[in-house]
Amino acid sequence: MRRFFLKTPKGLLTIVLSLLVAIAAPREGLNVVAPGLFGGIVAAGVLDALILRARGTRWTFPSGAVLTAMIVSMVLSAQTPWYVVTVTSAAAVLSKYVVRTRAANVFNPAALAIVVLFPLFHAGQSWWGALPEVPRLLQVVLVVSGVFIADRVNKLPLVLAFLGAYFLFFTTTAYVRDPAWVAEIFRPPDVEAVLYFAFFILTDPPTSPVRYPDQLVFAAIVATVSFAIFEWTGAVYYLLAGVLVGNAWESWRRSTLRARRSHSF
Repeated sequence: MRRFFLKTPKGLLTIVLSLLVAIAAPREGLNVVAPGLFGGIVAAGVLDALILRARGTRWTFPSGAVLTAMIVSMVLSAQTPWYVVTVTSAAAVLSKYVVRTRAANVFNPAALAIVVLFPLFHAGQSWWGALPEVPRLLQVVLVVSGVFIADRVNKLPLVLAFLGAYFLFFTTTAYVRDPAWVAEIFRPPDVEAVLYFAFFILTDPPTSPVRYPDQLVFAAIVATVSFAIFEWTGAVYYLLAGVLVGNAWESWRRSTLRARRSHSF
């Protein structure tokens, strides 16, 4: 059973994120990263395990909650207090059961929790899990593992379309406005952050499209909204807010499609 899990997308993503943590954590400081990372994993895992047990007939390993907590920790600043990471991770798990349709959760849990709780904690985002502080040679691990995961879940067109639109918007802005305004987008840690975002958050199977044409529309929506939020507000969570809007569109599209199919019978 354990071997089978490690071959699933969730199992493979767990391995990939663990590898990124193993590379990034020593650079950030194990004593700095560990409290929030493990606090979040324990809180999210225990909470999800209890919910799954209450909804089912047996105990189930909360693999999704572990992944969500890892992403929350890897996005927030390594210096974020452990209790903020823990609360955010637990809130992310709860959001899967509160904001959902009959088929699946509507929003990416990690993105929703970080954005919703920002006014309360004002937590910074360093995206340390995207390897912005490690040597360039090691940063190849992010790209290779990210492409592997995106291909595994059949979302490479989504990743490429998003990155293409995203950098087109900001490159155009650099030519028509003051380049200094968007210069940070092309520098660490923002470059690594958008790659991590595209590979591991944007491609979340329950909240992103399956069909290629829908992936292209989804990518355009997320890139446009992310760019607009950065331009209008400069909010640190502009990428996460962008994917939430894309998630809402995808949920609406699925609901509309189901409604049409039910009326056709």
